[in-house]
Amino acid sequence: MAPVYITREGAMRLSEELIDLRVKKRPKICQEVADAAAQGDRSENAEYIYGKKKLREIDRRIHFLVKRLDVIIVVDPADRPKTEQSRIFFGATVDVEDEDGKKATYQIVGEDEIDLKAGRISIKSPLAQALMKKTAGDVTVVKRPAGEMEFSILAVRYV
Repeated sequence: MAPVYITREGAMRLSEELIDLRVKKRPKICQEVADAAAQGDRSENAEYIYGKKKLREIDRRIHFLVKRLDVIIVVDPADRPKTEQSRIFFGATVDVEDEDGKKATYQIVGEDEIDLKAGRISIKSPLAQALMKKTAGDVTVVKRPAGEMEFSILAVRYV
């Protein structure tokens, strides 16, 4: 199995989500289910049925997070040696310009941290794969379903 990398911030978000589910959300839903069950006939009690479904979803997510936190490898981009900070690796924040002149900034993160609106892309994405080990000033071609696109790398930094 391939290693599962994540930034320190991403690992903290997963841990906080797990704590929130265990400490706040699950007990609240359990109480709601207990209250609905106390109302009598469970077979026609929508609150009870919905509560049980919600409880299963929370338990499933808790199970996933526990297992995921056991296998992730936390990588702090700021810990990258100064000699390697000019090249693009996991955790790098990269400024690029496409062949149409459109500029964008992306951070290469783990699968659990993807947020396109914030510019965080998966290390497994075609763009991230094309950028790996490149430096500022390099040009790379990304193979997309819509065709190939050329990107110029403007800057690389680790924050």
